[in-house]
Amino acid sequence: MTQHYDLIVIGGGSGGLSVAERAARHGARCALIEVGRLGGTCVNVGCVPKKIMWYAAQLAHALDDAPSYGFRLDYFGFDWHTLKNARDSFVQDINTWYRGYLAEAGVELIEGFGHFTDARTLVVGDQHYSADHLVIATGGRPRVPQLPGAQFGITSDGFFELNACPQRVAIAGSGYIAVELAGMLHALGAEVTLLLRKDQVLRPFDALLREQLMERLREDGIHILTHTQVNAVARMAKGTLNLHCTGRGDTLEVDTLLWAIGRDPNTDSINLAAAGVVTNPDGSIPTDPYQNTNIAGIYAIGDVTERFHLTPVAIAAGRRLADRLFAQQPDRYLPYENIPSVVFSHPPIATIGLTEEEARHQYGTAVRIYQTRFRPMYHAFTPRQPQTAMKLVCLGPEEKIIGCHLIGEGADEILQGFAVAIRMGATKRDFDDTVAIHPTSAEELVTMR
Repeated sequence: MTQHYDLIVIGGGSGGLSVAERAARHGARCALIEVGRLGGTCVNVGCVPKKIMWYAAQLAHALDDAPSYGFRLDYFGFDWHTLKNARDSFVQDINTWYRGYLAEAGVELIEGFGHFTDARTLVVGDQHYSADHLVIATGGRPRVPQLPGAQFGITSDGFFELNACPQRVAIAGSGYIAVELAGMLHALGAEVTLLLRKDQVLRPFDALLREQLMERLREDGIHILTHTQVNAVARMAKGTLNLHCTGRGDTLEVDTLLWAIGRDPNTDSINLAAAGVVTNPDGSIPTDPYQNTNIAGIYAIGDVTERFHLTPVAIAAGRRLADRLFAQQPDRYLPYENIPSVVFSHPPIATIGLTEEEARHQYGTAVRIYQTRFRPMYHAFTPRQPQTAMKLVCLGPEEKIIGCHLIGEGADEILQGFAVAIRMGATKRDFDDTVAIHPTSAEELVTMR
């Protein structure tokens, strides 16, 4: 016998949870299918545990800076195991909380692996479930290359399983996951080498950000090997790994290899063909602005789509989809412009809108750039001397702000409020007319000339 619902979501990550909860509160009969822990990548092996590790790395930097402020630190140590236990307990509490979140909203949790049998039916075990509306929110997974010995490396998932800080780590990748984990591991005691396929990190980001971060990574003591790719990995008898790389005449010996070369959408095992859902060559699901797939009544949100792979984006898209389907809001959707995002590197990066390169490509000489670079007051007399850098990308005679890019202490917190202003169409004059808060780094955004 098939159980029928108004809405079924396959995938219990941030996006799936949000669309199911919002739809249920609008009165829909909803079910959510999840085979793993609730919360998806973000809660279990992404944003949440990563931010805890980032805080730990920030504390390590603060301890290095403390003597400059007069503190005498005769001894301090770090216990990775203590941090891991506290972090894992915190994540488990969130997993448990989500169960109550679904129950309180009236969403039925179906535990198991679900896949399509047709465009309206999913099967979990030997039970069939159908719905008027089906949402695919199965997320993604870290990519591991197809090369000899690749299985000896770990991914970002494996990073959260480490019981101790490795002594020597090689990280293959140049994106935000690679630079975030590089900074954390280095601050917590590892010797870190970044292996870049090309010549820079964070290639889609504004040049100011990637150049400043590359400089900071090197100054902190992280080794960066450009134009280097791993082509084979061998495990040695003593447990270390030998990495055979293009661009190097010898091998690189490390204790841990971490793959951070991208993520793949989880679409290959849910039998989308049975439902007729089309995918891109990389397995992601194309959708229109309303999250519709090519099949009426089937939608996709979050990392399984081809758009921004950010937790707040998945949540916002899911809630708007539920409003559209069950709250008589036919025009409700998420505009995918001016999405703010942060890279939790050391120091952090915050960005919204077009890069300078993108803006000049689209608008040519109508673009005007304002930028600044300075040493933040906190580092006036610390051994570390990182600089903060900021850029505003402005358009036309009115100088509407179409891009804002920051790197430096506090950038992650600064951008949220400015993102509201930019989304509302703020101009450079609006920023100039705002009274500065002194002394802060944020004031530079409203005093820039």
